[in-house]
Amino acid sequence: MPRRLSAAAALFLAALVGTTACSGGQSPPAPTTAAPVESTASASPGTTSATPTAAPAYKPADASGRAQNVPVPVLPEAAKAETKEGLEAFAKYWFEVLSYGYETGDVSRLDAMTSVDCRSCEKAKAVISGWHAEGRWLAGGRTQTPSVSTTFRVAPDGNYQVAIQVSQSAISYYNADGSLFRSDPKPDDSGNLMLAVFRQGAWFVNNIQRIVG
Repeated sequence: MPRRLSAAAALFLAALVGTTACSGGQSPPAPTTAAPVESTASASPGTTSATPTAAPAYKPADASGRAQNVPVPVLPEAAKAETKEGLEAFAKYWFEVLSYGYETGDVSRLDAMTSVDCRSCEKAKAVISGWHAEGRWLAGGRTQTPSVSTTFRVAPDGNYQVAIQVSQSAISYYNADGSLFRSDPKPDDSGNLMLAVFRQGAWFVNNIQRIVG
């Protein structure tokens, strides 16, 4: 099963991460943890105040095991509106959720806002789900979008189009026993076209395809 899933990963990267005229991407910034939460209750006489509770620290996946306490992407308020700014914010958010999936194996958020007709998206989800099953895990694959832009005009097919530069880090595939199955180097940044619609008060992705040329 790992060999078949790895081949699917290569197909996905060819679809979403290829050569583009844009400049090379930067390393994704490390997520920050939430600030310590302190008790707001007043201490009773003769008692001590509550000890501040810090959020669990984020730990990326590596050879020792899967990622821990990965921050969940939050949909920006701007991304809830059918505006140019809203569509661009949503496109960035979609790739943040994809990155979250690579780290955690959770693709439920992608399922909720992506059509099953998006072939490259389905291949990515298959890789993510397969390599986070039966004790396996992925390290790397974190994604960022250095450039996102749209003319915010509806195409004849009814979709809005968003041009997105995608940069993805290298990926390592680990078996359940901790052995390294394979490592893929960081691919070249790619230009991608997202086709999306606004329905029932939210954005929805119909397709994502590579921009060739």
